Amino acid sequence: MASASSRSRQPRRPPARRPRVATVVVDGMTPLEPSVAAEVFAYDRSDDLGVRWYQHRFCTERPGRVHLRDGFDVHIDHDLRSLSWADTIIIPGWPPIAEPVSDALAAALRRAHARGARLVSFCTGAFGLAGAGVLDGRRATTHWNRTQDLMRMHPSVDVDPAVLYVDGGDVLTSAGSAASIDLSLYVVRCDFGADVANSVARDMVVPPHRDGGQAQYIDAPMAACAETDPLAATLDWAVEHLDEPLAIEQLAEHAAMSVRTFIRRFRAATGTTPHRWLTQRRVAAAQALLETSDLSVERVAEHCGFGTAASLRMHFQRQLHLSPQAYRQRFATVGAEALSDRRQVATRPARRADRRTLPASSRSASSTNSNDRGTL
Repeated sequence: MASASSRSRQPRRPPARRPRVATVVVDGMTPLEPSVAAEVFAYDRSDDLGVRWYQHRFCTERPGRVHLRDGFDVHIDHDLRSLSWADTIIIPGWPPIAEPVSDALAAALRRAHARGARLVSFCTGAFGLAGAGVLDGRRATTHWNRTQDLMRMHPSVDVDPAVLYVDGGDVLTSAGSAASIDLSLYVVRCDFGADVANSVARDMVVPPHRDGGQAQYIDAPMAACAETDPLAATLDWAVEHLDEPLAIEQLAEHAAMSVRTFIRRFRAATGTTPHRWLTQRRVAAAQALLETSDLSVERVAEHCGFGTAASLRMHFQRQLHLSPQAYRQRFATVGAEALSDRRQVATRPARRADRRTLPASSRSASSTNSNDRGTL
């Protein structure tokens, strides 16, 4: 489950220059989260996607050799002055969590935030932001195994342990490790639109959106791939038939299960109900169409399986607190301009996305319907 800020903020327009991202590296970090920042923001995709992709720097308080966890050492050239250069600043983990934030880093983060820089934390990086005082009074998340620690050490932070990431507008926080990919793709979506974000997800062989929250990863088995698991194959099939009415009985039959077994397996694998999952997928599909096409709201509703514009409006309002028209006004320019630019360049063959983790809307709300039976 992702979480967007309740404050509706204007999307960023395609920039006149390449957006600047600085990732802070400190001793003891795991290598995974800085690598996510490198893959998404440092690798220049300008030619592939036809947009002005990010400029990226790694920085640290004392440039030189930095010792990461598990035997990795890296050499960092830039110091904390890069934080005054960056539009977006990433804190990719904070080990150990009890380590205090240095006065120099805390001051640099606060100055950057005050001038309007966007602050992003991956996994336990929330402890770094909290230590700098920028999460006070804000909703945030971190790795599920560290949420209680964050609550205890920083009681002024409103910790949400059940989501993959929280968008607080100018401060964004992600849950553990792999959720840093979810948040990174969400940042790309905010900056360049759904079409570009989906292209990056395909290139990374990950789903552009994931369903459920951190709870589904606590002592839960890993979902199987579509080639070997009938449930995963059925969900792939359902995504390809969103424009059709889909009944629980039909999905269970496709998976070669009884309805009761299908519902039980579905909940165990996704952490949600079939109805809610399918509704979120339809809303996500509608978001993409509203951003990247000029189809009428009525046609978008038909393409996504809502049937009528009234039904689409109802689910949009419930999940996103916006009407489809308002959503298009705020996001279509980003997606449409990025899409137009992309069509002017040769694109690489798309690689098949890994669907082992079930995708869903990047912004979710409470369940729209708890009934697991009937037509979805």
